[in-house]
Amino acid sequence: MVEMHCIVIGKVQGVSYRTYVQDSATELKLVGFIRNMSDGSVEVVAQGAPDTLKDFVEYLHEGSLMSVVEGVAVEWRSADKTYTEFSLLH
Repeated sequence: MVEMHCIVIGKVQGVSYRTYVQDSATELKLVGFIRNMSDGSVEVVAQGAPDTLKDFVEYLHEGSLMSVVEGVAVEWRSADKTYTEFSLLH
């Protein structure tokens, strides 16, 4: 299993972005988490098949209706921990 760590910048807090990403990840059968960061960005960790994760990056760029995604930094890595679902962390 491959893991993807992303930092999403732009207008991504307070605009239903985390719920959109959680719904998209669940639809794609990915596991991991999403959470707001103190600097206004959003952190996403997702695990799954490489091709599915690449598709998921497109969802991260698209975002929810009210969000404005300015950039998505993606880092690929081996999974240290295995998740059982895609969680929205606070």
